[in-house]
Amino acid sequence: MNISMLGWELPPHNSGGLGVACYHLAKALAAKGTTIDFVLPYTAAHADVEFMTIHHASTQRPIPYSATGVYDSSIMTEGSSLRELQRQYTTFVERHITNTPQTYDAIHAHDWLTIEAGIRAKELTNLPLIVHVHSTEYDRSGGSTGNPLARAIEYQGLIMADRIVAVSAVTKSIIIAQYGIPADKIEVLHNAIDVASFDNGYLYDQRTYSYLEGLKSEGYTVISAVTRFTVQKGLTQLLQAVAKAVDRYDRLVLLLAGDGEQRDELIALAARLGIADRVFFTGFVRGKQWRDAYSVSDIFVLSSISEPFGLTALEAAHHDTALVITKQSGVSEVLHSMFTYDFWDTDKLADQLVGIATSPALQSSLKKNVLHEYARLSWDDVAETLLTTYQQTRHGALV
Repeated sequence: MNISMLGWELPPHNSGGLGVACYHLAKALAAKGTTIDFVLPYTAAHADVEFMTIHHASTQRPIPYSATGVYDSSIMTEGSSLRELQRQYTTFVERHITNTPQTYDAIHAHDWLTIEAGIRAKELTNLPLIVHVHSTEYDRSGGSTGNPLARAIEYQGLIMADRIVAVSAVTKSIIIAQYGIPADKIEVLHNAIDVASFDNGYLYDQRTYSYLEGLKSEGYTVISAVTRFTVQKGLTQLLQAVAKAVDRYDRLVLLLAGDGEQRDELIALAARLGIADRVFFTGFVRGKQWRDAYSVSDIFVLSSISEPFGLTALEAAHHDTALVITKQSGVSEVLHSMFTYDFWDTDKLADQLVGIATSPALQSSLKKNVLHEYARLSWDDVAETLLTTYQQTRHGALV
């Protein structure tokens, strides 16, 4: 099959999990004989992407992570640079899809940033449009209305889509409740993990976080969160829970790996809670620092207020950590050997952190059992299901 795939980022120029998911999904599809033309909004080298053709919609360099996250719609207005980049992206897709001699079988648009281009491509070609929802405006705004322009774009795309792919049942329920989309138009397709991509010669470097390794040698437990610092991620509640846990068991430290608009707020909050000496901020991390952040951790917390899936939980599990995840996270649908809590219940999270930290047997059991669960997840299976979706949608389209 020939697919026109519309995405906003790919590794190594990614600021979130969307780019990672797009990369591994496209790679798995290509391995099954699918030809993919992938359109990006920026120009950059992707030396390890040989399984598909990448097209660059503008000469702009990748958007700096510090300027805007891939999901971030809080700054978007009609006059913003992000909005202008969306227009350039749509214009490029219009030209590309009408001028290419290749006939596509479907258009696959990832998330709200590419939806307008996907709709326009559908209008020009009458091809089926698959909208892949990795995050909604409801999620990004932490469970509220969010940016009205982004929400309107999402709604239009969900209405126009021939088929909607949601990364979790949680996301599907949000699409139904927030946008009134019929349930039978949406299928759930969980993300997976490519274990081989983590075992390509990487060796944990104890020097990256040598101070934390020193604390571990003295009996401290390292809690971590690898995430964007946005309201969606529930990090203020995480800090409150850690402060309560430290009051009961003082050999706890927190590693916050990432960056975002809440950085200064979180630094100030840690000081007010009296745990500034227990919280370590790495800044934005990629590559070895990112993987070393997982490896130094004993407990990984996914504290999101609303998390469509949560690929970081799978990555953390692969690096031998015990998992604590909010019940509002989609990854809890595929992993079960972990503790869960409601994002607002800081007392329960504090209990769980202390319980894991003070019981080596419990911590070891959580780490061991979750390995068997995440190992069952495969991008190959995801690609197989998606190929069936392409075929069924193509067969039902008016062409």
